Amino acid sequence: MTAPHVRRASVESPDGIPDGLPAPGRFAHLHPDDGACLMEAAALLSCGPFTDSPAGTHPALAALARVVNDSVGDETRHALWPLAADLADARPAGRDYAPLLVGAVVDAARLVRPASRRLARHGRACCRRARRLAHAPAAGPVARVADLLWWRGPGRRHLEQAFGVLCAASDADQRLSGLLREAVTQAREGGGSGAASKRFAATVARTESSYRAP
Repeated sequence: MTAPHVRRASVESPDGIPDGLPAPGRFAHLHPDDGACLMEAAALLSCGPFTDSPAGTHPALAALARVVNDSVGDETRHALWPLAADLADARPAGRDYAPLLVGAVVDAARLVRPASRRLARHGRACCRRARRLAHAPAAGPVARVADLLWWRGPGRRHLEQAFGVLCAASDADQRLSGLLREAVTQAREGGGSGAASKRFAATVARTESSYRAP
């Protein structure tokens, strides 16, 4: 029997989510008794350690999920809870996945702030990197280091600056939740290496011309 102090979801579990998951909450938690963010719930469903960076989720997608979880209101956070099951196993292998995802987030931010030259530069950079890596061979040690450096440097900065714009929008909950749902769907369908990748890339490419300086 669950101890009285343990915070568990008090409403009926969403479809696809087992009963007994911790209650949705913002930020990281030391223990499931205190609740869980979306990524921590995904970690529990993957039967791994309790962490907000589970091995089964691509780091860029996990970063998006953490920001969305921490930025939206309680009602929207609860509505996103079923995504934990898909996030538990969403790690596309394609090297172009991270710049595609970051580019999509930058593109979403430019819908809020279309005149931003900084977002335009970031969008161009993501598009160039995604195109360059679209047909790259499987990453060896050197390529893995290069991808990690990009993600921890320019990639993360581009993502954080785009998040700042999106979180300040008047309809931030709607924009952020829609962005995360689309990203999870694409990651589960193939991410950066298959037909789903082509559709995801096409979404970015449709606005690539707007990234070009006048």
